[in-house]
Amino acid sequence: MSFGTPHPSHPLILDDIRGAQKMLSGVARMTPMEGSRHLSRLVGAPVHFKCENLQRTGSFKLRGAYVRISGLSPEERAAGVVAASAGNHAQGVALASSLLGVRSTVFMPVGAPLPKVAATREYGADVRLHGHVVDEALLAAQEYAYETGAVFIHPFDHRDIIAGQGTVGLEILEQCPEVRTIIVGIGGGGLAAGIAVAVKALRPDVRVIGVQAEAAAAYPPSLAAGRPVTVECAATMADGIKVGRPGDVPFGIVGELVDEVRTVSEDALSSALLLCLERAKLVVEPAGASPVAALLTAPETFGGPVVAVLSGGNVDPLLMQRILRHGMAAAGRYLSLRLRLTDRPGALATLLGVLTVVDANVIDVGHVRTDPRLGLTEAEVELHLETKGPEHCEEVATALREAGYTVMA
Repeated sequence: MSFGTPHPSHPLILDDIRGAQKMLSGVARMTPMEGSRHLSRLVGAPVHFKCENLQRTGSFKLRGAYVRISGLSPEERAAGVVAASAGNHAQGVALASSLLGVRSTVFMPVGAPLPKVAATREYGADVRLHGHVVDEALLAAQEYAYETGAVFIHPFDHRDIIAGQGTVGLEILEQCPEVRTIIVGIGGGGLAAGIAVAVKALRPDVRVIGVQAEAAAAYPPSLAAGRPVTVECAATMADGIKVGRPGDVPFGIVGELVDEVRTVSEDALSSALLLCLERAKLVVEPAGASPVAALLTAPETFGGPVVAVLSGGNVDPLLMQRILRHGMAAAGRYLSLRLRLTDRPGALATLLGVLTVVDANVIDVGHVRTDPRLGLTEAEVELHLETKGPEHCEEVATALREAGYTVMA
């Protein structure tokens, strides 16, 4: 197909993205490209990270928000803008508005992580907490736009937003001209769509692969139906790509230009986040780590060199703690188990001695003596252990059984 004129399915061309790149000069950073030796060994070809987690505001969202707000008329700017988000889009809109001298109002769910709420306020937005999920905040933002005349800034369903996100694709081709595969997380589809337009215009041989969380994957059924369909999203740690329905504009582009959309499990997401932190020394949120999760799930299916887009790094510290523990468990490096022992002086010390012999690091111990399930001389102990892998987990469990303990996982 020709990329010189708009295609009927999407009014976006390469020149739009190049124009966005000029607009973002001095505003958005050209984020670094970092190699991953561990993933390169798994894939059998070079693997690089495109580190949008190091972008201003901690994600790629500033790109699209700035381009969208820059395109407003003087009258629209005077009316201000409004958005709804639990995090990344909120911060992108807040900073872009401040840089452009536009008043911004952002609706966020009541349960939004406090660091994200604080950051959005610090970037200059009037933050209003409404509802308990993003959809409720979204309705409030749209009602506010209707009542006040403020311009609603959609997180992904607008050509200017997609053009801004597409500048990531231009940077990838400049930083890694030999790239053969680009992997990117998909929520509503704005980032994947923008990258696909930019990359396929210049390098149609490069495969663009989208990734969704299994629990919130609206694109596979939508692509099968040939139109955006709404799915009920289950709980997922990858809240940044938890979108129940693809955007109309990005859906047309993704369906035409993205080569494949895959899904990944929660275990794979947590393992990917752990790998980014331990091996690459990069703080990445679960949605941003979804391309890494896809690589860990099926490394042999990607042709290299590969670029995995780490789309964001805004993760709540408390959530990070839980995810890392989940990731360690998925990798066989964290073991939780319960066992019963005779409640007598020195019994707990004897148990810990067994764990010392097998070199298991005790993180936490819970000791229950009074419970109707227990006999008069019994106590129950819950152990949280740091281990060295699946084989070591089995070695620990075997040692405890051989010492006479009844182990309950």
